[in-house]
Amino acid sequence: MSWLQEFKTFAMRGNVVDMAVGIIIGAAFTKIVNSLVSDIIMPPLGFFLGGLDMSDYRIILKEATMSEPAVDFNYGLFFNSVIEFMIVAFAVFLLIKAINELRLTKKEQTAKEKDCPQCLMQIPIKAKRCGHCGQSLVSNG
Repeated sequence: MSWLQEFKTFAMRGNVVDMAVGIIIGAAFTKIVNSLVSDIIMPPLGFFLGGLDMSDYRIILKEATMSEPAVDFNYGLFFNSVIEFMIVAFAVFLLIKAINELRLTKKEQTAKEKDCPQCLMQIPIKAKRCGHCGQSLVSNG
């Protein structure tokens, strides 16, 4: 097998293609999140903090000279990045939670048995009492 054929086989694996799609979508999602933070969230936050843009918050450690640029401690830019990270992390959390709920719902729809909460033995999905330990499975209420 030639190296070109081997590369083609490697590149067309499902995992590699899925990863490429994920990276592309992630890049597009990053643009959306950056716009959400810089255009939607930060302006009102800056307004409530006296009309300042968070990216302007900095401590000048050394003033600029003719030959050297200023040395700044840009904590406002860091604050923006932390907010962007939190938004991305929360969005990913919601996405994974939704996917997990869909998978669980699909499993529950096709399941014919369930675990007894007391003895953890498999029992029919419609059982009202465990045949192994006698635990009542009907909720009172």
